[in-house]
Amino acid sequence: MSRRRELAAAAGLTLAAVLWWVLVPTYPAYDAYWHLVWGRELLDGMSPSFEVYAAPTQHPLYVAVAAVLGVVGEFADRLLVLAGLLSLVALVCGVWRLARDLFGVWPAALAALFVGSSFAFLLYAVRAYVDVPFLALVAWAAASEVRGHRWRPMVLLALAGLLRPEAWVLAGLLWLWRAFGPGGVRIASGDSARNAHTPRELVVLAGMVVLAPVLWLLSDLLVTGDPLHSLTSTSELAEALGRDRGIAKAPRLFVVYVFDVARAPVALAGVIGAVLAVRRYGWKAMAVPLALVLTGAVTFFGAGIAGLSLLPRYLTVPAVGLAVFAGYAVAGFTTLAADDRWLPAWRRGAIVAGVVGVAFFAWKLPSFGTLSGELRFVNDTHGDLVRLLDDPEVRQARGCGPITFPTYRLVPDTRWVLDVGEDQVTTRAIAEPDRGVAIFVDRSEKKPRQRYGEADGVPRATNREVPEGFVEIAAEGPFVAYGRC
Repeated sequence: MSRRRELAAAAGLTLAAVLWWVLVPTYPAYDAYWHLVWGRELLDGMSPSFEVYAAPTQHPLYVAVAAVLGVVGEFADRLLVLAGLLSLVALVCGVWRLARDLFGVWPAALAALFVGSSFAFLLYAVRAYVDVPFLALVAWAAASEVRGHRWRPMVLLALAGLLRPEAWVLAGLLWLWRAFGPGGVRIASGDSARNAHTPRELVVLAGMVVLAPVLWLLSDLLVTGDPLHSLTSTSELAEALGRDRGIAKAPRLFVVYVFDVARAPVALAGVIGAVLAVRRYGWKAMAVPLALVLTGAVTFFGAGIAGLSLLPRYLTVPAVGLAVFAGYAVAGFTTLAADDRWLPAWRRGAIVAGVVGVAFFAWKLPSFGTLSGELRFVNDTHGDLVRLLDDPEVRQARGCGPITFPTYRLVPDTRWVLDVGEDQVTTRAIAEPDRGVAIFVDRSEKKPRQRYGEADGVPRATNREVPEGFVEIAAEGPFVAYGRC
């Protein structure tokens, strides 16, 4: 595909993402709203409230991005969603470039399709999770490394390392590859050594490897006084909320989550494609996509050892690597010569894989309806919450005390909408209020109740027992507000 056609395709995907953002309004997820709150606190000259109850792990670069977007005011939450959708476009384009340079046009087209059509990646993008911009940086770093760029891969991984720590491992592996892999250190001049690094350049690259973790530790130290706050608080929160954690659960969850994020046919095709690609090209030529798969596995099991939550989002990097190999497994026959003895069998296998893929897609088609329903739910409940907070009776009762929720899940959304501090919005999971506004979630509406009225580690009574002296003052959608002055 020509450069012009690539640019046209990227422009088309960008336009589609913008149209989706305009026509299908949605809002950030819990973690993303906290980053918006922290970014606003930075703009206000305040220290970010990383240590509030049930706060997620902070990601330094995402806090900075949220602060920049926060300049426009309350609309920044919608802009963060747009950034997520554009990051998905960048991810798809990065996967295309990586797979094209490795295997050619048709395997690359399938790899990009596998990533772009992933329900998990779509959901992460439209809810502004940090994972999608992180993956976009990783994909372009991988593509740049395959293309032989000297500095760009490490710069991109340094940025990615300020979004997720998996990039630290990738950057370390890249440094080892540059230092001890094919080419090694350049100790002589001449064309044969022109792509290798001098010892001085390796020192600079090593500095770039440690830059992201050092900045992360420094941000934790400056804000909380504990350089390991992100690690310790994440582990403690996982334990308090009863999430899956621990090395004993890691093997089973690894398989389940990879199949969930990448989808079973793509994951299986990815394994087959990795074997085929290594046999044909050798492991050195496949080092970059293999690193994506293996590094993701190592960090997932490392999270289990560290006692962190074991979430599907932690396996997005290997899912991308498997998508690249899956493209080769299905369409790799297009790279064979016409007289290659493997061509007929591979072509037949590709036809079978295509039939299985279409059948699986048809079976999973309701998932996109689920995505649509999820976006409508988020949009509707967000609107209900905003209207409830704007009710005159609620505004009046706010002057008497804090707003409290049954769980922590709507705390950052409300702080963002009202632009207030942590003492003005909290959860009854911490303490029962004696004044202010107590918001409940209608228990007869199952999805809102499960999403906002209940949470692991939080007593169910917080959404059942109205504090003494509070009376109903307003209701909107599934939310009911009680007030007392």
